[in-house]
Amino acid sequence: MNTTIRKPIIAGNWKMNNTVKDSEILIKNLIPLTNNKNCDIIICVPFTNLETAINLTKDTDIKVGAQNCHFENSGAFTGEISPVMLSEMGVEYVIIGHSERRQYFLETDDTINKKIKSAISHDLKVILCIGESLEEREKEITENIVSKQLKLALSNIQEIDLKNIVIAYEPIWAIGTGKTATSKQANNVCKFIRSTILKLYSEVSADNILIQYGGSMNSANASELISEKDIDGGLIGGASLKVSDFSIIINAASTPM
Repeated sequence: MNTTIRKPIIAGNWKMNNTVKDSEILIKNLIPLTNNKNCDIIICVPFTNLETAINLTKDTDIKVGAQNCHFENSGAFTGEISPVMLSEMGVEYVIIGHSERRQYFLETDDTINKKIKSAISHDLKVILCIGESLEEREKEITENIVSKQLKLALSNIQEIDLKNIVIAYEPIWAIGTGKTATSKQANNVCKFIRSTILKLYSEVSADNILIQYGGSMNSANASELISEKDIDGGLIGGASLKVSDFSIIINAASTPM
């Protein structure tokens, strides 16, 4: 990461884990380990835990994010949560376009674009997830896939709004599988993402946009991955559910490279 330009960002994606009681315990144990770190720290929790997380993290260095939102403000969308509801609660971030949402809930690039626009219009910061499958990587079309996802997701998004968007590169083949892209592989794609932002917007935006790696980053490989020039942190899955592992990753992002 280039700390002279960009501040590292570590986000924990709890996915569908933790009851309210579990969340209380985890957050209370995490708070003392996150003080005065040289990185932004976010926990993206299930909807049922948002209020608990927001209340417990007041006056701390931890920010709270949701894992999804709808693109409409209200309506007959049973089971969905709107960006208005999230913003009113005090949520700061929302993950949009996670590969599991694309795979299991058939989210499209068009839907993701609508969600980004809606989230930003209600003062939410977006963690936009993009990445290729194992089949696509083996066909050597990673850049084609990532470029297409990025361009469609950012369609008609104004350059000024990029300050509220974090990009998470998550190779689908490395999520929850124990497999991880090598630091060089991960950085090469993050570098390509940055070059795509340059083409779509400007050099300033390319230099300033935060790009996380989101494919099974853990306490053992975090330092190596984050040391790469174009990787600005991580979107952490399983390791964010363990206080000791998550704090190691936060420390890795806070250590000057």
